[in-house]
Amino acid sequence: MDILLVVSAFNSLSQRVYAELSDLEHRVDVVLASHGADSVRAAVTEVQPELIVAPMLKTALPEDVWQEHTCLIVHPGPPGDRGPASLDWAIDEEAPRWGVTVLQAEAAMDAGDVWAAESFTVSPVGKSDLYRNEVSDAASAAVLQAVQRYAEGSYKPRSQSDPGTAVVWRDFFRQERRWIDWEKDSTRTVLRKLRGADSQPGVLDELLGHEVFLHGGHPEDRLRGRPGELLATRAGAICRATVDGAVWIPELRPRKSSGDPAPFRRPAASVLDGLPSPSGAAPARAGSGDPALRLPEMPVALELPAARQTWTDIRYRQHGDVGFLSFSFPGGAMSTDHCRRLLATYRYALTRSTSVLVLDGGRDFFSNGIHLNVIEAAADPAGESWANLNAMDDLVEAVLRTTDRLVVAAVGGNAAAGGLMLALAADEVWCRTGAVLNPHYRRMGLYGSEFWTYTLPRRVGARTAQKLTEEALPLSAAHAARIGLVDRLVPVAAQEFGAETQRLATELGDAPDLLQRITAKAAARRTDENERPLAEYRRDELARMRAIFFDPRAEYHALRSAFVRKLPGSSARPLSLPAGDAR
Repeated sequence: MDILLVVSAFNSLSQRVYAELSDLEHRVDVVLASHGADSVRAAVTEVQPELIVAPMLKTALPEDVWQEHTCLIVHPGPPGDRGPASLDWAIDEEAPRWGVTVLQAEAAMDAGDVWAAESFTVSPVGKSDLYRNEVSDAASAAVLQAVQRYAEGSYKPRSQSDPGTAVVWRDFFRQERRWIDWEKDSTRTVLRKLRGADSQPGVLDELLGHEVFLHGGHPEDRLRGRPGELLATRAGAICRATVDGAVWIPELRPRKSSGDPAPFRRPAASVLDGLPSPSGAAPARAGSGDPALRLPEMPVALELPAARQTWTDIRYRQHGDVGFLSFSFPGGAMSTDHCRRLLATYRYALTRSTSVLVLDGGRDFFSNGIHLNVIEAAADPAGESWANLNAMDDLVEAVLRTTDRLVVAAVGGNAAAGGLMLALAADEVWCRTGAVLNPHYRRMGLYGSEFWTYTLPRRVGARTAQKLTEEALPLSAAHAARIGLVDRLVPVAAQEFGAETQRLATELGDAPDLLQRITAKAAARRTDENERPLAEYRRDELARMRAIFFDPRAEYHALRSAFVRKLPGSSARPLSLPAGDAR
C-alpha cells in the first residue's frame, strides 16, 4: 500500500514504523505535522495515500484529512486511556503493565475505534528508555497488525464505547506533580519522579539558587547527607541526598534565560560549573574553593559487585573466558571525555585474559556518536567537534586493531552515525530485533569518520554503502541483517537482552574453532593493512570533517544548534525527512 506517516518528529518510534513497514514492501512517505496543517494537507494531496498512520503525534490531524482518509493514531496507553501524558501517569502510578493502542482518528482525542492493541510489562527504567523499548515493541506489533487488518478489508475496528472498555482521561502531567520535596520524599519517590521525566520535560528544581531541570535518576546505596544536599560528582553526574539515601542525576538543563531562549540538557556537573555562585560572584564550580560548593569527585569503579546500587556509565566484568565492557551514556551521545574514558577501560579490558570481549551498550541506545549538546555548549564548538571526533576515532581504531581476541558489539538499542561505526569495528555485531540503525551522517551535514569508509563497504559492499549514506534512511535490525550490517539477530525483549548476550558470548567463548578464528582475524587485518593502512582512511575522513567543522558557513552548525534545541527541521516536503530529526 501507499502509506503516509504523519509525525510531530521523526523520532525512534517513527523511524522503526517507517523501516518495518518498508520491509513489508509498503511505499512509505513521511510528513512533519510540526510544519502545520497545510503541510499535512499538501502531503496527502501529493502522495494520495491509501492509509495514513501517525506513530508519534503531538497535535491533532486536520479534520478534513481524517474525515476523508482512514487515519490510524498510535496512543501509548491501553484501550480506554485518553490524554496527552499517558506514560507519565503510568510511571507515576507504578503500573505493573501498560499498553499501546492503534485507534482511528476522530474529533475526540484518543476516542476512536481500536484497530489493534498490545500490552507490556513496565520495567523500572526511565520514560525515554521505556518508550524506545517496551513501548516501541508493543507499538510496532500493533501497527503492523492494524495495517494488515486494514489491507485485508474484512476487520471491523472495536468501539471504545463497549462496556468492557474502561475510559480514563489523564490530563497533562504538570510540573507541580513532578516537584520533589527533598525534606520528605523517599529515594523511591524521588527516583519515580526523575524517571518519569528523564528526557522530557525534566523535573524543575532549584540548585545553588538557580532553577534547573533535572534529567535522569539512579539510586546510590552508600553516600548520605542532609536531604537535598549535593554530595559528590562522578563522570559528569551529581549525587544528591534524599531523606533515606541518595540519587545520582546525570544531566541538568538550565531554565530559559535571556542568554539562551532554548537551553538544552548536558552533563550535570558542567551545568553546575556554569551557574553563578549564590553570592553572585564567579560561576560555581564543583572544585571551587568555596566549601559550600566544593564537591568530591567519586572514582569510576570499573568492576563493581553485582549487589551495588550506584551510578557509573562504564563498567567491566568478566565471566569465565569472556569480558564484558558495558557503557551507557544518556541519549547515546559520547563526548570527548566519554570516549577517552571508554578507551581507557577498553585498554584495561585488553590486559585481562579473555578470548572474547563484548562491547555491551545496554538495553537503551548503543551509541549515537559525538555529543552534539556538549559541542554546542563549548566556547569553541568547532574545536570541541574536532576533539570529540578524534577521541571517537581513537576508540574505534583501538577496536579495529585488536587481533588477540574476538570482539562482539552487543547492540541492544538504537545506534547511529559514529556510534554504529563503533559497533561495525567489532568482529561480530549482535542486534536486538527491535533496534533501529542509522548508518549515515548526512542529516547532520557531515561526511563522517570513525573509519566508516573502511568498515561499511567491507560489510555491505561499496554500492550498498554509498546507497546507505546517500539515502540516509533508518534501517530495521532485520534489514541490516539481510544486507550484512548485522551478524546475529537477538529476538528477545529489552529486559532479556543482557542475559541472552551473556549466554551467546559464553557459547562463542567455548566454540572449538575460536582460536582458528582469532588467528584468521589477525591475518586478515595484516592483509588489509598492507593494502591500505587504517591511518590513510582516518586521514582522508578527518580532512573532510575538519573542513566542515571549521567552516562557519557549513550547514552542520545550524543543524546541530537546531537539533540540540529540538527546533523543527527546515523541510516540509513529505518525501524529505528533515535534517537532524533522524539522529
